[in-house]
Amino acid sequence: MEQFILSNEMAIRLVFFFGIFAVIAGWELAAPRRELTVPKAGRWISNLAIVALNTIILRLLFPAAAVGVALFANQQGWGLFNYVQMPLWLAIVVSVTVMDSMIWLQHVVVHAIPLLWRLHRVHHADLDYDVTTGARFHPIEILLSMLIKFSVILLLGPPAMVVVAFEVILNAMAMFNHGNIRLPAALDRILRMLLVTPDMHRVHHSVEDDETNSNFGFNLSVWDRLFGTYRAQPRDGQLGMTIGIRKFRDPAEVDRLPGMLMLPFKGKISGYAINRRSWDDGGE
Repeated sequence: MEQFILSNEMAIRLVFFFGIFAVIAGWELAAPRRELTVPKAGRWISNLAIVALNTIILRLLFPAAAVGVALFANQQGWGLFNYVQMPLWLAIVVSVTVMDSMIWLQHVVVHAIPLLWRLHRVHHADLDYDVTTGARFHPIEILLSMLIKFSVILLLGPPAMVVVAFEVILNAMAMFNHGNIRLPAALDRILRMLLVTPDMHRVHHSVEDDETNSNFGFNLSVWDRLFGTYRAQPRDGQLGMTIGIRKFRDPAEVDRLPGMLMLPFKGKISGYAINRRSWDDGGE
């Protein structure tokens, strides 16, 4: 089984990507959470185009991708799991948890450092919020993210098939929690005790600074609760909140591929402190 997974890693990831994408996209049509504010066709073409561009760049620069780094670490005997023996199930739990925590920390960092925020704002500048938003990142940010992931894998030394599983989980959860989908309130409350739900992560895409600087998780919700960045709901409600970045509201600039690629290079570099609050929320 392990050899089959490793030999067909790209095909497996594509099957899961398109399968989950189709499910979430269909769900958005059947039970949308919010009305979209700009034409969907143009946004989707641009968002999916940047996904395709990022995929091509990554495959050209890193043909073996993360699974190749995991195999290399195992061959060289590098990383924690090559020194500490544990059952496979425990290695899977530890690997997924640690890698997920690093994704959370990386997300906090790109909000805290002005230069990195300029790259990351391509993700936040989308004027609407749906399944395609979860995959739109600037190519430079994608490359930096991949290098950070490589470093974590080299330090951890997880089994290669666990890395494949984590990549599938991460992509699936990003599409799920960026989905413009409606969940029953009771189910949402139960799910977000462990996982990031669409209503939880949508708060993070608010134009309000204090809401943007909350709910950084993509998969496990525990990190935001543990480090005090959890926010249950936006102050204007899920239907009343405004998505995007306040000073970037032109669809040609933020929801078309040429504008998205140039967005990090516009304007002067200025502070974007992680703890900046434009509202007094009473200490919540």
